[in-house]
Amino acid sequence: MHLGSAFRITSLAGTAAAVVVALTVYLSDSAVSGIGDAETGPRGLTRTEPRISVNLNGGQARAGRPVRVTVTEGTLRRVTVTDSKGAKLRGTLSAKGTSWTSARNAAPGTSYTVVAQGSGHGTATAHFTTAAPRRVNKLTMTPGDRATVGIAQPLSIVFDHPVRDKAEVEEHLRLTTSNNTVGSWGWMRDRSGRDRVDWRPMRYWSAGTKVTLRAELNGIDSGPAGGWFVRDYTTAFTVGSSQVVKVDLDDHRLTLLRDGIDVGHVPVSGGTPGGEKASWRGRMVLLAKEGTIRMRSSTVGLGDAYDRTVHYSMRLTWSGMYAHAAPWNRPYFGRANRSSGCVGMSDADARWLYGHVRVGDPFEVRGRDTKGTQAPNNGFGVWNLSWSAWRARSALS
Repeated sequence: MHLGSAFRITSLAGTAAAVVVALTVYLSDSAVSGIGDAETGPRGLTRTEPRISVNLNGGQARAGRPVRVTVTEGTLRRVTVTDSKGAKLRGTLSAKGTSWTSARNAAPGTSYTVVAQGSGHGTATAHFTTAAPRRVNKLTMTPGDRATVGIAQPLSIVFDHPVRDKAEVEEHLRLTTSNNTVGSWGWMRDRSGRDRVDWRPMRYWSAGTKVTLRAELNGIDSGPAGGWFVRDYTTAFTVGSSQVVKVDLDDHRLTLLRDGIDVGHVPVSGGTPGGEKASWRGRMVLLAKEGTIRMRSSTVGLGDAYDRTVHYSMRLTWSGMYAHAAPWNRPYFGRANRSSGCVGMSDADARWLYGHVRVGDPFEVRGRDTKGTQAPNNGFGVWNLSWSAWRARSALS
């Protein structure tokens, strides 16, 4: 029998050692309140079952809010809220045991079963389904899961669709480290035009740090243009050895430091001063080791200045600055800056550097005749902001 707000009581009377009372509330799509009753047990004890109500009900319940279960008679001992895949929402009972609230929001397009156990051990059950999302937001995280990276690598998240309530999203990005590293999230617009948030430490990571992110976004609404998040995300990475590449374009010299010790240096030639061919300066992060690639000046706004196959290519910005082998520029290594913006060196020196650096290593470039520092979203230019300026980009600051 299925009743909109009726109830059924099954009582098994027996000896004082065995009395079981079960109360199940059957709910229609338009009702989610349970009605309890009382039973006189052995020795005349009266046991009151929970009378519950749930704030979400029906087949088109609104997602994005916690599930709240309350009783009008008796108290609650335990509440479980389970979705159709068997996952449970964590929650807490109020101090007086009269209500229970989930720690997470109800997700869109999901069916839930609520089972409330009262002080008399009877139970009340309710069901509801949240409305399906009209639009779903997803994200991409860098670095990849289980990667080992350099000491300057931020954790970066790019969203498929706009994020209106950045504070709400940021609150649900749980980043932990093995050594309690101090850091902050900072929002920006990615070069792709999408919303992006990065987490960087106050200073470079310590070697060996283990980093874990739990993005508990399932059930969070990113706004009308962005849609709902319908899953959680996790990733973890490890920081490798402490390496810094220092590039002095005034002295035309590149030095690799490992744990503060000079392990090698090579002569280089940077970008030609006085225009768009000049190099960027500041602290950059090695984005990728791309190996052998074709470089065309037309892709970076320099017309038909060059079209070359380049070896040992190490990308520093999305706008096209690399460190790489440049044998055609040999007369200028260690003497002058005459490239189209990249840091060039001999084949042998590029091979040596390529074999030692890893993604996430910082390249610290200095020089008088450069064109300024890269923007935070041009690769990982986040290190060119002061700590206070970076923290101000947090939606929770």
